[in-house]
Amino acid sequence: MKKIIAAFTLLLAGTYAAAEQADYNVIPLPKSVDVDATQTMTLRTGMGIAYDAGNPEASRNAQFLRAWVEEVTGIRLELTPADKKAAVKMLVAPQKKLKKGQTLTAQEAEAYTIVVDKKGLTLCAASQTGLFRAAQTLRKSLPVAKGLTEVELPFVKITDQPRFEYRGVMLDCARHYFPLETLKKYIDVAALHGCNQLHWHLTEDQGWRFEVKALPELAKKGSVREQTVIGHNTNIYDGQRYGGYYTQAECRELVNYAAERYINIIPEIDLPGHMMGALHVYPNLGCTGGPYPVWTMWGVSEEVLCAGNPETLTFLKTVIGELCDVFPSKYIHIGGDECPKIRWKECAKCQAKAKELGLKDDGKHSIENQLQTYINHEMEKFLSERGRDMIGWDEVLEGGLTDHGIVMSWRGIDGGIEAARQHHRVIMAPTSYCYIDYYQLKETSSQPLAIGGYLPVSKVYSFEPIVPETLSEDEQKYILGPQVNLWTEYVLYPQHVFYMLLPRLDAISEVQWCRSDQKDFDNFKARLPRMKALYDHLGISYCPKIE
Repeated sequence: MKKIIAAFTLLLAGTYAAAEQADYNVIPLPKSVDVDATQTMTLRTGMGIAYDAGNPEASRNAQFLRAWVEEVTGIRLELTPADKKAAVKMLVAPQKKLKKGQTLTAQEAEAYTIVVDKKGLTLCAASQTGLFRAAQTLRKSLPVAKGLTEVELPFVKITDQPRFEYRGVMLDCARHYFPLETLKKYIDVAALHGCNQLHWHLTEDQGWRFEVKALPELAKKGSVREQTVIGHNTNIYDGQRYGGYYTQAECRELVNYAAERYINIIPEIDLPGHMMGALHVYPNLGCTGGPYPVWTMWGVSEEVLCAGNPETLTFLKTVIGELCDVFPSKYIHIGGDECPKIRWKECAKCQAKAKELGLKDDGKHSIENQLQTYINHEMEKFLSERGRDMIGWDEVLEGGLTDHGIVMSWRGIDGGIEAARQHHRVIMAPTSYCYIDYYQLKETSSQPLAIGGYLPVSKVYSFEPIVPETLSEDEQKYILGPQVNLWTEYVLYPQHVFYMLLPRLDAISEVQWCRSDQKDFDNFKARLPRMKALYDHLGISYCPKIE
């Protein structure tokens, strides 16, 4: 009798599992979702995926789709590229008709549709990038219930494309070093949310993390600090040497991994400030000659590269030259933030350089700020010769913006607005909405240590990168998109990285992807549990509560 009951229980469980349905209310929410819940298609093990086998990208995306379906549900689809009758099809086809001489915008190139009807499941996109986005949307639509043999897909037509061409997330690996495994997971999570840019902060006062082959001692010695302050600069130290850097081979491996997930890695070498890691190894590049220990505390050091020393530009061009060799990104970030000018004011070399350049305080731009612009101009020219565009934090405006520099506006949005009015491209990353190193709950004692501040999910979600009343329609086109930044002074472990990231990345993903009139925080909250279930299934940590 017990065996009969057990068998009946298993039968019921199997029946329930088979009745599991997809739900297309995902994050970020697609542009249009038209569901016919009265009809369904059954997705089951053994069904085929048809794709263009002659295209390596298409093959990879088909493999991603098969892996994700199996990972979430247990259903294993087969790769059947030549099967025109396959239940699942992945197609590249124009999403719009182009007039002669017309090209797709960056967003249109990522456009896709998902159709479930009597013919089966069809993912169609303007490019392989769009197919990847479509596959991610389907992945998030599936029920998280490993061990299923089939899933019901309600008939649907999803039409989608991102709002912004630039959808970024930043990770600081200079204050604390994280292994490649963690960075790959970070990329996977970013791709899950439709991000297409990873801004990788590689150098700091507290450590130099990028290998420069022409300067082998730079990373070997500049990456190591003798100890680290405990807490918020308490003057109490842990007494433990701390270091680590990324070889160029590792960087290339990560670049390839990200590219396969349609994410571009933007490396940042912060200059001319935040350079104690480099000055420790090459004290001749500083205004005082040192010595310069790799910093063991947090904050901003007054010790910066000497603007009047010709060896400084030689050093920077050597470093950035190798950076360009390793990272194919069109965008290269040179930092430019928090560079105190006290040493330059006192340095004979810096003042002599200013005189040589004919720099004068014009009431708007100080001599020292113009010296930094001189360095920026040299780096922009150097990058331009290599077909690259320079990004700098909004301090690059203080001495007069370079000709083609991109401004990353972090001290509010005013710097971005000013740059857009000057017809310079802008990435919006203001602290008030995009700095996810801040606490995300009011009750700080229940959370891991953070730098301070308070940035709940609701505040992130409320961000609007384009303020129509301050910018004309033409000026608005210069806002490339928003980015969230995770600085790691107080983030020591991978689990803490993802706790700080999620679910605030869910919120910013809708800011990046969705039209402003689509956004509704209550609706967003109703969709978030499905994402949390996926995080649990994938073993990704997150903050379980939102405010």
